[in-house]
Amino acid sequence: MKKDLLREKSFAFALRIIKLSQYLQTEHKEYILSKQIIRSGTSIGALIREAQYAQSKADFLHKLTIALKEANETEYWLLLLKESGYLNDKMLQSIQPEIDELLKLLISSTKKIKENLK
Repeated sequence: MKKDLLREKSFAFALRIIKLSQYLQTEHKEYILSKQIIRSGTSIGALIREAQYAQSKADFLHKLTIALKEANETEYWLLLLKESGYLNDKMLQSIQPEIDELLKLLISSTKKIKENLK
């Protein structure tokens, strides 16, 4: 159940990140940070999908752990975009709950997998 929720949430988040990147490039002519956030923000879902066909539980954990790192990096880019003036408070507040939820789901999932591997 959580795996499907992660898939759905990460895919929806990736779509928001694509739109955000388009906004940054179109409205602000900002290409460096927009490429960074699109890379990390879309790789979360890609890694979750890749984990579906992991070769082992350890491989599954490894892929989800990398997805967690990418989610954390994406949150960093969002905060940097806000503090540098590319995003206003309203924009950040609209996307922040989504990255927070992904982080919580990934932390919970990786903890449970680690417990099961002991």
